[in-house]
Amino acid sequence: MTYTNKNRSKPESRSALAIPAPSRDEAEAAVRTLIRWAGDDPTREGLIDTPRRVVRAYEEFFAGYAQDPREILERTFEETDGYDEMVLLKDIRFESHCEHHMVPIIGKAHVAYIPQYRVVGISKLARIVEVYAKRLQIQEKMTAQIANTISGVLQPHGVAVVIEAAHQCMTTRGVRKPGVSMVTSHMLGAFRENPSTRREFLSMIGNPASGCG
Repeated sequence: MTYTNKNRSKPESRSALAIPAPSRDEAEAAVRTLIRWAGDDPTREGLIDTPRRVVRAYEEFFAGYAQDPREILERTFEETDGYDEMVLLKDIRFESHCEHHMVPIIGKAHVAYIPQYRVVGISKLARIVEVYAKRLQIQEKMTAQIANTISGVLQPHGVAVVIEAAHQCMTTRGVRKPGVSMVTSHMLGAFRENPSTRREFLSMIGNPASGCG
């Protein structure tokens, strides 16, 4: 099977955005400041190692800034024997963080595209979701970013992304609305222009009457 490599774009990373990174010591000092602001003593036994643990956790939570999502999709396959039907990956679980309160957004994404020239390994779709999730986000922007990146690199007939997620800024703060989830969608090409294609996608993800799009 043959594959093609698209020209590499500059990574959407901290360096690409010209944002200098503080040192690890500075980051840990910032955590100690927040602990003191919250009313506790960062030098007591239970908290002495917390700044180090928090910084290490942040490296995992926000690893998406160091990855280029377009580069993930560069290796594509052209030998498809004319396959031009929908490719769908459902129930991609993700954990992100709200850019307004820096608390978790936990949910799942459904991603589909209709190939035109080439296809990509199905695991790459899950990785695209993960890269954008591991950044400070709002759900609407994340939904559009995933769809626009797939469309821009693969140039398919259409792309559809639906995200369902619970926002802990709603469930852990004063708002107190447990069980509330937010649904967003971004439809491009055939999924936007052809109602039957859109209905097929929504039916396949178990949400035929959502009205997304």
